[in-house]
Amino acid sequence: MNTLNTLEILERLIAFPTVSRDPNRALIDWVVALLAEHGIASTLIPDASGHKANLYATIGPVDRPGVMLSGHTDVVPVDGQDWAKPPFELTQADGKVFGRGTADMKGFCAAAIKAAIMASKRDLKTPLHLALSYDEEIGCIGVRSLVDMLAAAPLRPMMCIVGEPTGMQVASGHKGKVALRATCKGEEGHSALAPLAMNALHLAIDFGNAVRAKQAAIAATGHKDHDYDVPYTTLHLGKIAGGESLNIVPNLATVDFEIRNLAEDDPQAIIAELTAEAAKIVSNANHKSAAIEITETFSYPGLLTPQNADVMAFVRALTGSNGSIKVAFGTEGGLFNAKLGIPTVVCGPGSMMQGHKPDEFVSLEQLAACDTMMSNLVRRLEGEI
Repeated sequence: MNTLNTLEILERLIAFPTVSRDPNRALIDWVVALLAEHGIASTLIPDASGHKANLYATIGPVDRPGVMLSGHTDVVPVDGQDWAKPPFELTQADGKVFGRGTADMKGFCAAAIKAAIMASKRDLKTPLHLALSYDEEIGCIGVRSLVDMLAAAPLRPMMCIVGEPTGMQVASGHKGKVALRATCKGEEGHSALAPLAMNALHLAIDFGNAVRAKQAAIAATGHKDHDYDVPYTTLHLGKIAGGESLNIVPNLATVDFEIRNLAEDDPQAIIAELTAEAAKIVSNANHKSAAIEITETFSYPGLLTPQNADVMAFVRALTGSNGSIKVAFGTEGGLFNAKLGIPTVVCGPGSMMQGHKPDEFVSLEQLAACDTMMSNLVRRLEGEI
């Protein structure tokens, strides 16, 4: 029987190159087998291809709600990054553990798996739920089928800890996100006769300026939440594409942009305003072929857990922390809260400043702090919480 510690489990998890574009099934199957050795049954929710899956397991009594530990198993690519250490092998040096996903967020996943095994040896009065998902890095896509499963279940967890890296501080909130694409349509023509055609790139540039103007207005007069590094709702232009050749007026251009909104701001209202601005741009273009269509690529809700919520006091007690923060990045926690009504916080080892970078790492000190939180959690679950 495997009695791996958190670092040993993390070493195995890192060895699976679960970049979002690739399958995660080998990792999930390994976790299923490890849990089964300790008498823990897993429920898998595969995607349509069967190459990816969410995992859900309950340890302890099944007739009452418990505490859910949630983590994603996918990681971002390493392509084009200059790694001094092998990204899919665990390297330990200077009190740090290096490898893709160590911080974001296989370190937490390893500690959560270890906690599940620990819990299986105890007489829990309150259950522990383990949730591992896929495709979080591309918009919290994979976890939605797990959310659907829990929505149909007779019982849902009473609270959730999402283990994204927070330096083991308890985070009560994050912004929501809507990813969008503006498709700008014009009419092609010879560049020598450019004014007689309709340049789709001109529409794209004008629309980009409208996005920037809306951002400036929000920054100046919009809602503020100074718990965030950027205290207002942000609009970001990420990519503009169009054109095939310099001597052809392009008939198509796309603008990929996003809204990361405070809880106080309605992203749909912002989209409606931008749609109205797009209509003005098309009207001013005064060309039969001009059009701008805005479509949503994906979205996830923000998280705003009240300071007086039971989950806040509970997780603070587990970590020994009295404060709380809010984080700039999104998590599946917003879906658990908005779709299922599960009170949720974000708390995990490491820093997102290390995430998505070459030579990503988490410190051994942070992993130890996470193990302490997990040990405290299992002890609490042995009683009535």
